[in-house]
Amino acid sequence: MGTTKISRVSKRAFITRVATRSELPIRVVNKVYESLLGELTGAVSGEERVVLTGFGRFYRQDHKGHKVRFGKGSVDDYVVMKFSASSSFNRRLGGDGDNISPETRRSIEDADGFENVTVDRELQAAS
Repeated sequence: MGTTKISRVSKRAFITRVATRSELPIRVVNKVYESLLGELTGAVSGEERVVLTGFGRFYRQDHKGHKVRFGKGSVDDYVVMKFSASSSFNRRLGGDGDNISPETRRSIEDADGFENVTVDRELQAAS
């Protein structure tokens, strides 16, 4: 099995891709991105599990400290965030990036509909 270089997607590129796909302004997508990460971090650090149906779950895992084998120090207890992908998400990983599942497409359409209702309400409130 040969080695393949895995490319990275920067935060900026990721946000740009999402903005392009959703046809939303980059500033809006960036704000949503920051809000999602903040909420996720807060929930998991508060010892909640975050389950995103069709995607996976995020949870906190505590680790006990230990003595360092070589040297005189030790590692204190520490916490890590873990992620476990759902089986439906894992099945989609091998497919084409543009091949969106019907449930994901419905979620996007629902979100678009919600956005339109929200924009309409904001316009009515401003009038």
